[in-house]
Amino acid sequence: MSKPIRAAGGVVWRTAAEHSNSEAIEVALIHRPRYDDWSIPKGKLASGESELEGALREVFEETGYRVRPGRGLGEVHYLKSSNGRSREKVVRYWAMRAVAGAFAPNREVDELMWVSPDGADALLTRPSDREVLERFASGPVRTGTVLLVRHASAGDRDKWKGDDRLRPLDEIGSDQADELVRLLSRFDVQRLVSADYLRCVQTLQPAADSLGVEIEEQPLLSEEGFPGHEQDAVNAIRDLGDHEQAVAVCSQRVVVPEMVERLAKEGGVELPDPQRSKKASVWALSFDDGKLVAAEYFPPPDV
Repeated sequence: MSKPIRAAGGVVWRTAAEHSNSEAIEVALIHRPRYDDWSIPKGKLASGESELEGALREVFEETGYRVRPGRGLGEVHYLKSSNGRSREKVVRYWAMRAVAGAFAPNREVDELMWVSPDGADALLTRPSDREVLERFASGPVRTGTVLLVRHASAGDRDKWKGDDRLRPLDEIGSDQADELVRLLSRFDVQRLVSADYLRCVQTLQPAADSLGVEIEEQPLLSEEGFPGHEQDAVNAIRDLGDHEQAVAVCSQRVVVPEMVERLAKEGGVELPDPQRSKKASVWALSFDDGKLVAAEYFPPPDV
């Protein structure tokens, strides 16, 4: 059986320019002359490209806008027919706030229209696009993001003879930390917070160097500070998520899964797999008014 065609895109939104009410928003729809349809920006992934990278690239190519990803909107599945054969297509979406850019007609897209979500629902050609728009419209639009990182590879704890708080990243971990900069930058991270362990701080150091910001240390996020103060640590993460800017937070194996599970339970969010927290992996946590509304897992970068 053929592998599914993988694609990605986003519901691109902005504050409605013609409204004095700052809560009013509008979303971008594109017209594709090849199909004569109105759709949400999306496209096939390039070879070796991650879904998020592909979504950001396709959105920029089709709309001309740089965007900041927010709440994940899940996947849609449908059959794509070509030359009398059908193949499954799987498309993953995010809510994406337009931050800069302008549309220019091109070979694939000849028109872009900014409309209210209700207006967009009436214009969209495909049921799958209307399904994604419904997911977007049924949840909060302006969300805060906490990227909860498990520290990168730091060798074998049992073979380290010194103070475990000072155990550094190994060569693989250093490469992972370098690669994490790409993912964190895609969310436009503006603040970095780490458990007060060397390997956690080192995991965020390349991002700090790239962004030109200081890493704030938070003992509650460490394997020593978390036990007995679990709710304080959860509240600290909730507070970090109560802003529209993205924050990256680095912690440890014994903290990350429980932190995610507690936040999900409080927010009533179904997790894809709460046990997945490999070294250098990231949980993208979306918050609305301090409450978790969505969570998605990004595996460790390839190094």
